[in-house]
Amino acid sequence: MARYITVTLEKRGVTCLAKLLDDAAPRTCAAVWDALPQSGQVYHGKYARNEIYHLVEAFAAQEPGKENTTVTPIPGDLCYFAFDSDDLGNPAYGYDSGADVRAEEPTQAKPIIDLAVFYGRNNLLINGDQGWIPGNVFGTIVEGLEDLAEACQSIWMDGARGETLTFARSHED
Repeated sequence: MARYITVTLEKRGVTCLAKLLDDAAPRTCAAVWDALPQSGQVYHGKYARNEIYHLVEAFAAQEPGKENTTVTPIPGDLCYFAFDSDDLGNPAYGYDSGADVRAEEPTQAKPIIDLAVFYGRNNLLINGDQGWIPGNVFGTIVEGLEDLAEACQSIWMDGARGETLTFARSHED
């Protein structure tokens, strides 16, 4: 049976419905589903293009690893990325202390999960510091992408401060 989640921009009052891709990314879907809900400060992608995301502490008992990966996500893709604080600790990324991405001790990198939503075309997951960054595609938006894309453009043009991105289980399944 298909499982669904909602993706919400809280302040803008926009919610869409996404289907989990359990057949293509079973480990990632299980890890995300078991950890829902997940909320955090939204960020707009600097490199990928048409992407919003949030950063949370690692939540899986066992990291799912790579599955159903892409470096060219399409509109409606939900992606999971695993980083550690050393990957994201470069001040050029612009995370303030509220994002809590840097390790307290240089030798103790913290695992960080990036849950991302792609809302437009022509995305490319490449980072100037690290090169290609494949993401696990674990879901696809099936309702509300147009409204979400409009809200994402607002984040790009008007700013992300004070906006929360929430992934939660849907009661649609």
